[in-house]
Amino acid sequence: MNDSTKTHFGFEQVAEAEKARRVADVFDSVAQKYDIMNDLMSGGLHRLWKAFTIARSGVREGSRVLDVAGGTGDLSLAFSRKVGKAGQVWLTDINIAMLANGRDRLCNKGFLLPVVQCDGEKLPFPDNYFDCVTVGFGLRNMTHKDRALAEMKRVLRPGGRLLVLEFSHVWKPLAPVYDFYSFKVIPRLGELITNDQDSYRYLAESIRVHPDQETLKGMMEQAGFERVEYFNLSLGVVALHRGFKF
Repeated sequence: MNDSTKTHFGFEQVAEAEKARRVADVFDSVAQKYDIMNDLMSGGLHRLWKAFTIARSGVREGSRVLDVAGGTGDLSLAFSRKVGKAGQVWLTDINIAMLANGRDRLCNKGFLLPVVQCDGEKLPFPDNYFDCVTVGFGLRNMTHKDRALAEMKRVLRPGGRLLVLEFSHVWKPLAPVYDFYSFKVIPRLGELITNDQDSYRYLAESIRVHPDQETLKGMMEQAGFERVEYFNLSLGVVALHRGFKF
């Protein structure tokens, strides 16, 4: 196998096709209890991180929003309340189990949104269509992040913005405690709640191999985004990157 066809799956080096399959297996396994685990792992902080993202989005009534790797629909739900009946929010995810969970959750809350299963690296939408594209805790699972960023830029209209909410590199003095929590506590929680320790070990590993704040900022600039900035949340446990298409 040529090394150029390999990529990382957590700390492992695997073939690109194998990564896609194994990431799918992870989310098939955790989909039903994804929201419960988010609350437990973050102590509910993920809700504040997402609220901050909404506040920095510039989305208003009538906006068109694309939620890439939207999973169980937290961001889609919040955006739907902002755009109103005149706007559009599209919920997408590559994983059908996560997408079905999100669709059902949104329907139960009275929101009938367009839902599309698609790869974030190959978005089935026209150029210059959306006012805002968001990807929450999904970019690190994509094999070719540069392609995904380019696709997100393509579907944004001029003046539109991309928001990337993702686990990032924590404040260094906190790193030893964060490492213990990530590699010892979170997999144990995964075993207790979902009977799946391995998927949550992958979560911790995937965060460590994801680009740090400055590197991701540079990748967004290389993809053509302008006025790129990032906001460290919870001492860098999470970062929100924002860039504009002009």
